[in-house]
Amino acid sequence: MAFPSAAQFDRHTAFLSDAERVAAEAAAGNGIRVEQSVVTYYIARHAADSVLGVVYFDAHIVRTLDEVLMIVVGHDDTIARIDILRFAEPPEYRAPDGWLELLIGVPLSDELSMKGDIPNMTGASLTARAVVQAGRRVLALHQIIGPFDDER
Repeated sequence: MAFPSAAQFDRHTAFLSDAERVAAEAAAGNGIRVEQSVVTYYIARHAADSVLGVVYFDAHIVRTLDEVLMIVVGHDDTIARIDILRFAEPPEYRAPDGWLELLIGVPLSDELSMKGDIPNMTGASLTARAVVQAGRRVLALHQIIGPFDDER
């Protein structure tokens, strides 16, 4: 879905030290928790072995029920794609595709914030906050893991 032209996906697992997990949490900022010390991610490649991007999955609670997002990070270390794979809250609280597209191309910075360039969703502010926090968490983990370090 994220890379229709990909010839292969390489599954990787990063085992974060306590210091790396704390560094990811600090990088995510805004009181965003990074609780996992084991992170699985997928590197998508063309047949010619060139890297297309990295796919992460983030599972979290929105209000009282779970949501699972697929977040793709591109070579420029910004969100290249974001999809909702599971949303157990009532459908009226689900983030619309047009709103999710606002996160595309946004780096881990003050721009990726409800106080920055990302507007709140009327009637679904908990969903908006959860999605933005997931984006920040994934970009922070991406920064710590550095999956492109050997690929650039």
